[in-house]
Amino acid sequence: METKAAGNFLIAVGLCLLLLGLFLRLGLGLKWLGRLPGDILIQREKFTFYVPLATGLLLSLLLSLVLLLIVRLTGKH
Repeated sequence: METKAAGNFLIAVGLCLLLLGLFLRLGLGLKWLGRLPGDILIQREKFTFYVPLATGLLLSLLLSLVLLLIVRLTGKH
């Protein structure tokens, strides 16, 4: 049964990567990513400082939810 769970996990990860690839390929709504309120951008004449705080938090939250869903669906809690 261990290999079946690993297979299910790989299928789920593959589907997520496929959907992400299609999303990126089509360019759907990614113009806002990296420009959220809370991202820090300081530009000077010869200096640029960028810290994507809000983007990092959002991506971390989404990844945590996806991994939680995968774990629940595979029955390993």
